[in-house]
Amino acid sequence: MRPLRLGFVGGGPGAGIAHVHRRAARLDNRFAIVAGAFSRRTDANRAMGEELGIAPDRVYDDFAAMARAEARRPDGVECAAIVTPNSTHAAASLAFIREGIDVICDKPMAMSLDEARAMERAAAEHGVVFALTHNYSAYPMVIEARHQVLSGAIGAIRVVTVEYAHGTRNRLIEAEGDAKMAWRVDPAVAGPSTVLGDIGTHAHHLMRRVTGLEIQALSAELSTMVPGRRADDNAFVSLRFAGGARGQLWASMVAAGNGHGLRIRVFGETGSLHWDQERPDLLVLQADNAPYRVMRRGEGYLCDAARHASRTKAGNPEGFFGAFANVYADAAEVIAARREGREPDPLAASFATARDGVLAMKFIEAAVASSRAGAAWTDATLAD
Repeated sequence: MRPLRLGFVGGGPGAGIAHVHRRAARLDNRFAIVAGAFSRRTDANRAMGEELGIAPDRVYDDFAAMARAEARRPDGVECAAIVTPNSTHAAASLAFIREGIDVICDKPMAMSLDEARAMERAAAEHGVVFALTHNYSAYPMVIEARHQVLSGAIGAIRVVTVEYAHGTRNRLIEAEGDAKMAWRVDPAVAGPSTVLGDIGTHAHHLMRRVTGLEIQALSAELSTMVPGRRADDNAFVSLRFAGGARGQLWASMVAAGNGHGLRIRVFGETGSLHWDQERPDLLVLQADNAPYRVMRRGEGYLCDAARHASRTKAGNPEGFFGAFANVYADAAEVIAARREGREPDPLAASFATARDGVLAMKFIEAAVASSRAGAAWTDATLAD
């Protein structure tokens, strides 16, 4: 298929996750990067354009100018990737949505629930695809875990525990010149919770994707553990799900000694599922009165969706870039199908949508409210 024309907003020299987005976008040759507004700094903006081989007249000073100009070109971008700090996700996304251009946005979706709702409404009104890069839910064995839950392999879910706890910000690195952490501890740029916006939303989406459960109420304690830090860096959240199941979510930047620290365990009436992102090719099924079963990525016994998300044969490990690329590849399929007036491949479903982003913002706001009220149980349902 012809690669879709992709533009980037953000991701100038030294930017954090942007290089992963660019590699993921190009891994399957489903996108070609043809335009960008990479940095507010003119020199950095032009330098990134040159590095990526983009024509100088398609390197823009800001996203608004880019959206207007590209929408009027016969060869304009068909999709925009938004990889800026959180405070501009909404404005940048809306600039392209209103021009009928599909959007792939880094998480969290917005700074507030109201912003997220406005983005969701705009995407629906303009008929565009809005994809959110919760890449961890695009691992093949996460997809298989969801299949096992749906197939009844562990019975009705009773308890869920998910954690994303690493120690990479276990000291005051923002005072040591770490620019990426500096904006994350500024509520005006990062939003109402640093730890939940940055990593808690990933744990939240992973939990929802695997279990299919929605949070009814929560009790949260958000804390600042590193002296001198201006934002929270640790969160404990107790969860009550619709239907009676219970759960816990731990998000932390100060888990000293931990690596990446993302894992989920789902306990049902007859068994449990265990997945650890540092061993992503394995999914463990533990049933009562039966040997443990370890399922491996790439094997023929996995569901169609898990096999669709696999890139190499069993025994050849896959990882972070492959899962991220699954998000871009599946988004490309849905975008191309929309533009061609056809139905997309039903297996192209690894990416989060605007609705997922809205639910994540509801989760953050409920958790912040609960913590401020002394961990009081707080309603977390979303009234449409």
